[in-house]
Amino acid sequence: MLTKEGCLFRQKRLWDAVPSHVDWLLVADPRHVQYLVNFLVQPLSFSGGERALLLLEREQGATLLGDNFALRAGSSEHYADREVAETWYDHKHSVQNRDHVLFAALRHVAPRIRGMVGLLEAEWLPLGAIECLDRGTGTYVIARDDAPDAASDLGSVLRGLRRQKQPDEIALIRESVKAGEAGLARLREIVRPGISETEIYMEVQKAALSAIGRPGLVYGDFRATSPEKPKVGGLPTDHRLQDGELFILDYSVVLNGYRADFTNTLAVGKPSDGAKELFALCQAGMAAGEGVLKAGAKASDVHAAVASPYVAAGRQAAFTHHAGHGVGLAHPEPPILVPESTDVLVAGDVITLEPGAYIEGVAGMRIERNYLITESGADCLTRHEISLT
Repeated sequence: MLTKEGCLFRQKRLWDAVPSHVDWLLVADPRHVQYLVNFLVQPLSFSGGERALLLLEREQGATLLGDNFALRAGSSEHYADREVAETWYDHKHSVQNRDHVLFAALRHVAPRIRGMVGLLEAEWLPLGAIECLDRGTGTYVIARDDAPDAASDLGSVLRGLRRQKQPDEIALIRESVKAGEAGLARLREIVRPGISETEIYMEVQKAALSAIGRPGLVYGDFRATSPEKPKVGGLPTDHRLQDGELFILDYSVVLNGYRADFTNTLAVGKPSDGAKELFALCQAGMAAGEGVLKAGAKASDVHAAVASPYVAAGRQAAFTHHAGHGVGLAHPEPPILVPESTDVLVAGDVITLEPGAYIEGVAGMRIERNYLITESGADCLTRHEISLT
C-alpha cells in the first residue's frame, strides 16, 4: 500500500505545481484519489465500480467525499484528514441513486469554499457535481484543450506528476512484479499441446496471487499465435494449443491500483527456425534499447535503438508497434516509445521495453521487461526468463 509520507509528499508536489492563488482542488479520477490519499474502492468488493471525490484545501488539508458503503470499501487505510460520508444504505430504507448521494457529500462542503478559487478535474467530474458547486462557490476553473495556462489543467498536471514515482509506488510495482514472475514461471511448467488458453489463465492467476498472498486483478493477452495468425491479442478463449504454435503471455497483476507489465513468448512444442530467428531479433532489440535508457533520453531515440537490429536485418516490417511505454496507475501511460514521440525520459519513470516481431507465414511474438529510469541509466525491475523454450 501507499504510505502516508508518500501521499503527503505527492500532495505537496501538486500544490507546488498549481498557481499560488488557487485555494482548493477537486480531484475526481479514482486513480488520482488513490495517488494522493491512498483511497481506492476495492474493485473486488461489493462496491466495486463506485468511487469517492477528494477535496484538497490549501489551508484545510484533504477531505474524502462519498457514500457510506463506498468509503468503507477502500482497498486499504486512507490518509485523508476527514471524511464526509453520506448515507446511501442503512439496512432500513430503500436506496437512492448512488451518484446523487455522492453529490450530496459535495454539497456538504461547497459552502466552505464559497468565494475561493479552485481547480476541477473536470474530465472525471459529472455535470451534476458541477451544478452542486455552482450553488456554493464563487470561482473555479475547468480546463479546456485550448486553455493557455497548463498549470490550471488539474488532470494533466496530475498525469505529469505521476511519471516520477516515489518509493512507496515502486514498492507496489515490485510486488506486482513478484506476482507476475510467479505466473510466468507457472506457464513454463504447463504450456503444451492440448491445454486451453483459459486453463492457462486460471493456472497463471493462481500462481501469481499465491506468490503475494492477497487478491489482485489479473489481465492481459493470454493468446496463442500461429504462422497463419501471427498477431493475436486479448483475453483467453477456449482455443486449445497446438504443436507448432507460440503462446504469448503479456499481462499485469494490479495491486492497489498499480501494476507492472511484462511478457514472454513460449513455443508449443519445438519452435521453427523462422520463429527462432525472429525471437533473436526481439532479444537484440531489447538489448539495444537498454543501452540508451537514462533520464534525458528521447523516447523516439529509444524506439530507434530497439528498431535498429530489425533494420540491420532487413526485417523492419516485422516490428509494427511501440518499443515500450510507461506503466503504473495506468497502462499504457507516458512516456510512449514511438518514432514521433515528443516524450523525454525522466528519473522516476517506470517504463517497459517491448520488442515484437510478426510475419505472416512465419510467427508472431514479443518480449518485455520493466525498468526504473535513473539519472545515469535504468534499473531492471523484472528478472523473468526470456526464451522460447
